[in-house]
Amino acid sequence: MLATANAFRAHGVGMVRFDFLYKARGSGRPDPMPVLMETTVAVVARVRDELSPERLVIGGRSMGGRAASMLAADGFAADGLLLLAYPLHPAGQPAKLRDAHLPKIRMPVLAFSGTRDALCTRELMERALATVTTSWEMRWIEGADHSFHVLKSSGTNDAAVMDGIAATSAEWLARLPEAGRAH
Repeated sequence: MLATANAFRAHGVGMVRFDFLYKARGSGRPDPMPVLMETTVAVVARVRDELSPERLVIGGRSMGGRAASMLAADGFAADGLLLLAYPLHPAGQPAKLRDAHLPKIRMPVLAFSGTRDALCTRELMERALATVTTSWEMRWIEGADHSFHVLKSSGTNDAAVMDGIAATSAEWLARLPEAGRAH
């Protein structure tokens, strides 16, 4: 996430990183989703209090993005949702989709996934997005896995992939409607 934050910063986008409580405790087992969502809410509240951003976009990578997407579906006040490697289903379990809440999201969404992501196949995500009516931009990173790693034979590298994600995100943020919901 540090490399991600640095890439975003290089494109003029500030990002707040945080550890979920289970990570801070050194546990490998994630907290239940309600605790992950509460943690995200607490971090956003602190960001609002201490940084007073003009525009606030929630999101995250993988499970953090899933928690943010569930908050967005619940009507959480933010200007947009940015998802990096959304975990549409558990690895090896494509029948267990995590998409029921996606049609409830009412804010603009930008999502990135790799075409080799074992937790989000393109076919299943496109099927899930057929039920979504909000402004959802889905970007596929050719040859990237769930961590956005690409094969050497792809002709690119991980740093270039992350730079592209950050540049696209900065462009998307600039197109978002004026701030208003986030405060």
